[in-house]
Amino acid sequence: MKKWLRRIRGVIGTALTWAVAWSNAGAIISLLGAGSVFGLVFDLAIFGAVGLIGGAIFSTVLGIADGRRRFDELSLPRFAAWGAVAGLLLSGILVTVAVSLGARSHS
Repeated sequence: MKKWLRRIRGVIGTALTWAVAWSNAGAIISLLGAGSVFGLVFDLAIFGAVGLIGGAIFSTVLGIADGRRRFDELSLPRFAAWGAVAGLLLSGILVTVAVSLGARSHS
């Protein structure tokens, strides 16, 4: 049981780290676009949510694929490959959500 709690803590930590990084990226993009304050808050929230989901997916994929290894034991190409898999999963989720929201708005 301790092993699962440690893994869940790792997923949460990675997801929160990604959320902070992505929300900062959203803020930079918003500020470069000279948007309003509402736009800045919206970008922070959207990018933060996407980062949270992406970090959780990445951590989960890495845990399933190479759960017995620590980060420092992984080769860079292997780490990048699992990151690409997580990115594809995140893209698939975002496209599915966007299509379902688009289908609802046209009904």
